[in-house]
Amino acid sequence: MVLTAIPVGFFAGLFGIGGGLISVPFLYYLFNSFGMDPNYVMHLAVGTSFSIIIPTSIVSVMTHHKFKAVDFDIVKSYGLFVVIGVIFGTIFAASIKTKPLVLFFSVVVFILAFYLLYLKEKETNIKLTIKLSSKIFFGFLAGFISAPMGIGGAVMNVPILKFFGYSINNAIGSAAAIGFLIAVFGAGGFLISGSYLDVNMPLSIGFLNIPAFLIFIPITTFMARIGAKTVHKIDKQRISKYFGFFLIVIGSKFLFEYFKL
Repeated sequence: MVLTAIPVGFFAGLFGIGGGLISVPFLYYLFNSFGMDPNYVMHLAVGTSFSIIIPTSIVSVMTHHKFKAVDFDIVKSYGLFVVIGVIFGTIFAASIKTKPLVLFFSVVVFILAFYLLYLKEKETNIKLTIKLSSKIFFGFLAGFISAPMGIGGAVMNVPILKFFGYSINNAIGSAAAIGFLIAVFGAGGFLISGSYLDVNMPLSIGFLNIPAFLIFIPITTFMARIGAKTVHKIDKQRISKYFGFFLIVIGSKFLFEYFKL
């Protein structure tokens, strides 16, 4: 857990992600090795991941805010529809079929990756007015997909904000803030659903594992601060490429998992 928490926190700050793309698979294998109920191991990994994202994203957002890289207006207006998507996604997660979702997620991640790799950073930051219909569609989609995966949604929200004219730094900072909203409602949803189903997982409340939360938090919050500071010292064009390559790795991993299912 300690070794996993270090990259989880660093990438959370660097790319504005919640770290769930790294922590969920690890927690899944860890809980599975402990002999926990196989019917709810993934639920426990996802719920615990969301609980870890909450304090990690707070530190990440505070650090990005110092560099004036968080647009709270878009966080509030766009984030509202993300939250609605998370609520529906959390409810849907109880009966969702994993295999087609993993394939869909992999395809989306690859599309976003190549978009960032071939995107040229604008010389001047241009913020386009995002239509309400676009906020509703992309916000709900990002939230809905994030919920069953236990992620902060930045793998989708960073490219989406970039598409609408945000610089990579502002896209990452704002996505980190949106990730906080996703984590709060996601963790709450899995806490309630786990309690409602009365799964009785060892050392857990609902689908939130307490030991994992306590071990991850101090490390991820510390590393998130380092990652968030690092991103503002790197050339903007390079950040977009790094994020693109990062998404290719994630997409390949999920595609590999799809063929294993």
